[in-house]
Amino acid sequence: MNELLRSYGRGLTGLFVGLTIVWLAVLVIVPQAMMLEQSLWSKERGSEISLRIDRAYTELETAKFDLAGDLAPDKKAELEDAVSRLEAEIAELEAQEQDPPKVYGLQNYTKMSGLHFNIFVKTIAYAALVTLLALVVCYPIAYAVAHLSTPRKAALLLLGLTIPYAINELLRVYAWLMILDYQGVINSFLAAIGFVSFEAKTWVPFLEYSGSVFVAMIYAYILFMVFPIYNTLETLDRNQIEAAKDLGGSIWLTHRRVVIPHAKPGIAVGCIMTFMLSAGSYAVPQIMTRGKSGDWFSQLIYRQFFESFNWNVGAAYSFTLLIACIVFIFLMMAIFKVGIRDIAK
Repeated sequence: MNELLRSYGRGLTGLFVGLTIVWLAVLVIVPQAMMLEQSLWSKERGSEISLRIDRAYTELETAKFDLAGDLAPDKKAELEDAVSRLEAEIAELEAQEQDPPKVYGLQNYTKMSGLHFNIFVKTIAYAALVTLLALVVCYPIAYAVAHLSTPRKAALLLLGLTIPYAINELLRVYAWLMILDYQGVINSFLAAIGFVSFEAKTWVPFLEYSGSVFVAMIYAYILFMVFPIYNTLETLDRNQIEAAKDLGGSIWLTHRRVVIPHAKPGIAVGCIMTFMLSAGSYAVPQIMTRGKSGDWFSQLIYRQFFESFNWNVGAAYSFTLLIACIVFIFLMMAIFKVGIRDIAK
C-alpha cells in the first residue's frame, strides 16, 4: 500500500483500492456466497403432506355429509366450524405442497450418486493429467524463448504463440474437431494412403478417446502455462547456467538444481491456471466428444442448472468443484514450496 501511495498518490491509489473492493464484492464474494447458500437448502416434497391432504379431504366429505342430515343447532354449528377448519387446513397444505419450505442441510452434497462421484474424480484426474502434459510441452518452449534465442527470435516465437489466440476459443476447438473428426484432416490423409476406408467406415475414432480432449485443452490453454514460466525464467541470470555447465553439470542436473528451483513460482502459477481452466471447461469436452465419450463434471453441472433446473444441486456440484480447485492451489504451493508473495511476483 505504501508503495502504491508513493508511486501514484492518494487519489489513484484510493480509486484502485475502491475498484478492487467492488470487483471482489460484485464478481467474487457475493456470487460465491449466494451459490453456497443455495447449495445448503432444498425443498423436500415428501408424501406426508399428500397423505395429510387426503385425510383432510376424507374428513371434509364426512362432515359435509353429516351436515345434510337433520341436526340440532349446536351440532350443526360444530360441524360448520369443522368444515371451515378443514377447508383452511387443506388450503394451507396444498400451498405447502406447491411451495414447500426450505430445509437446510448437506443433502445436496450427500445425494451425489456413485456415477456422478466417479465423473467428478475422473474430471479431477483428467484435469491434472492435462496440466502435467501442458507442463511437459510448455516448459521447453518457455526455456527456449527465455534463454536459447536472441531477443528478436524470442519476440517472433512469442508472436507465433499469441497469433492463434486472436481467434475465438470456440473456433480453435472446432478446428481440432475438424482435424480429428471421423472424416477430418487426419482420417482423410489416412484414407488417401489406403490405411482407412470411408466407405467401410474403418476410420480411426479419435473423438471417442479422451486424448482428443487433452490435445484440444492443451492447445486452448497453452499460453496460461507458457507465460508464467517464461516470466520467471527470463529473470534467471544466464551466468548461473554457464557456471553450472563449467562445473560439469549435465543438462538435466542444471535444470534440476538451477533452472527449475528458480522457475518454481511460474510453474506453480501455470499449473494452477491450467488445472482450473481444464477442470471447469465446458465447451472443449462438449464439442470434442459430442456425447461419444464420458462426461466431464462441468457438463453435469450444466445439466443440473439448465436441463434438470435443479439449481440447488447444481450449486452444490459447482461448489464441490471450487473446493477441489482450492485444494489443488494449496497442493501446488506445498509441492513447489512457494507462498502467495512468490506467486504474486
